Amino acid sequence: MNLTPSKFKNFSFIFFVFVLLNSCSQKDNCVNFIIPPSLTNNPSFDVICTNDRPLITFFNTKCGVEPIMYTIQIASDKQFTDILIEYNNVKAKTELITSKLLEEKDRLPIDKQYYYWRVKATDKLGNESSWTSSRFYLDTKSDDHFMNLKRVKVDLVAVSNGANAENIIDLTDIGNTTYWEPPPPYKTHPWVEFTFPEPTEFSRIWMLSNPNSKEGWLTDFYWMSSLDGKNWTKIEETVTTDNHTFRNIIDFTPVSAKYLKLIINDFYGYAPQVYTAVFYSPGSPEPPIVPDDDYVLLVGDQYNGFTFTQLAEFVEGLDLNLKTVTIPHYEISLDILESLNPQPVAIIFSGNNANYPNLPMYEFNGGFEIVRNSDIPILGICAGHQLEVMAYGYTYAHSTGWFDHTILDIETEVVPDSIEIIKKSPVFKNIPNPFFGVEIHSWATAEEVFSIIGFELLAKSSYVQVQKIKGRMVFGEQFHAEVDISANQGKPMIYNFLSLALNHKNNTNINN
Repeated sequence: MNLTPSKFKNFSFIFFVFVLLNSCSQKDNCVNFIIPPSLTNNPSFDVICTNDRPLITFFNTKCGVEPIMYTIQIASDKQFTDILIEYNNVKAKTELITSKLLEEKDRLPIDKQYYYWRVKATDKLGNESSWTSSRFYLDTKSDDHFMNLKRVKVDLVAVSNGANAENIIDLTDIGNTTYWEPPPPYKTHPWVEFTFPEPTEFSRIWMLSNPNSKEGWLTDFYWMSSLDGKNWTKIEETVTTDNHTFRNIIDFTPVSAKYLKLIINDFYGYAPQVYTAVFYSPGSPEPPIVPDDDYVLLVGDQYNGFTFTQLAEFVEGLDLNLKTVTIPHYEISLDILESLNPQPVAIIFSGNNANYPNLPMYEFNGGFEIVRNSDIPILGICAGHQLEVMAYGYTYAHSTGWFDHTILDIETEVVPDSIEIIKKSPVFKNIPNPFFGVEIHSWATAEEVFSIIGFELLAKSSYVQVQKIKGRMVFGEQFHAEVDISANQGKPMIYNFLSLALNHKNNTNINN
């Protein structure tokens, strides 16, 4: 390994952290030293919070003598000279995470601004960690309505130098973790050029850089447009200087172009990193073609708009004579849904395999509209289940701090945690209590927010497994009932839900 001075500093820091973590692997070895909690749960750095009463969740400290209490402060400035909220003696929610819902009296006062928050831990002996801090942006209107934008597919990507340019346009859940990094030295400013199938009007660009550290963040950049690939015009509204984040939503007055080019003037570290770029044109997508027969609308919540599992095959294989129509999450809205004729019998929101802070969450706004307003029966599965509560506040779901993979436990003959039915419901017909479900996730919805958003708990393990909006046929299941293995005792749930949806449709038709 060839270590330059800057690389040597990075290496030294990594080695220091490794030694520190290793020394704290046992509680007894770090009685007098407490590692600060990690603020990378929800809200993580620079995400957009959509409710002025967010749920603050963070990962617990690793050291100290139990019990450990936490102090949380929220301020309007990064120096914390204007502290708006302080909570003391906050207890951990689980061994891995701590959550605190802002109290009613502490609603954040000003919309569309940054808030800074920090946490420190104090153990039984009075030992304190240092403060660790982060920030988020509050915009309570940002998820109210469908984005009224259409994704534009890239035909070709070219770069100034380096390999793996195709990583930038790999819009899959896994592809969102890969990137282009041009190696130095640079004869010109690094650039990325995108070619589109035809001249198109553009008005928004989503950009993602390194979500794990500042290394590779673009600090100074702008975009150019061209109709012929030879004559270029700088898009002045895209000029960005002194950038200090890894995710950018760049809106500008619509421009017509067949080519767009990113010019990188400066960056953190030894090389820029571009993970993803997504392009949008103004307008609403065309509604999908739907059958005349009864059908279920499947909303694909993966980054590429597909469903996480073979939902269409599963639903159509049930003895219910139902067809399916699959639509990407970024092409559905309440208006599009209401334009469909006939209307779907039910809507199912699928799972995904992505990390929410790395996604353009505004693409889910259409689904949020539907969850909040539609009378059509809805079932959310895994991520779809989490997105149901996110429709009322982005931070109302969070990481559990561990990956639940009962499908792997079953295959290796490890007995997984059981799910307990808390409240009777027709969706649990032919399901034992308790039962085993197939889990493939690390996030969960937060039960402590249910009372303020009108949800109720139907089943749980160590976290929420089945939820429902009170008075409406909106259900969510954290497990995967559609995974067809013999050990999956939750399989009847989708059949039960769709049977209820068919009865709802028939009763509605009779009443009309």
